[in-house]
Amino acid sequence: MLIGELAAATGMARDTIRFYEKRGLVTGERRANGYRDFPPEAVPWLLYVRTAQTLGFSLAEIARIGAELRDAPDSAERLSALFEEKIRVIDGRMEELARMRCELVARVGDGCPLTVS
Repeated sequence: MLIGELAAATGMARDTIRFYEKRGLVTGERRANGYRDFPPEAVPWLLYVRTAQTLGFSLAEIARIGAELRDAPDSAERLSALFEEKIRVIDGRMEELARMRCELVARVGDGCPLTVS
């Protein structure tokens, strides 16, 4: 399938697909005329990439996860473990942001709020 067809099937821009290709997330064979030819499996994979991004996974994590899941005998179990790991990271970040917020609230109204307390 040509890049335009892949873009239409996934709802992604051609530039996005080219970017993912440069990052090694999707590969297309080059035809003799120089056009990219992507396999049909690229459609669900790119939709997977987009969903994973909305769940907070970086492109590097997605590339790693994809490789791990292809080799995992029970990918649902492995995927659940990856989600739990991401939840722990998010929880840690939320705690860090809450501490930062408290510090900022405490500094509101100070003459010089950027001095060390």
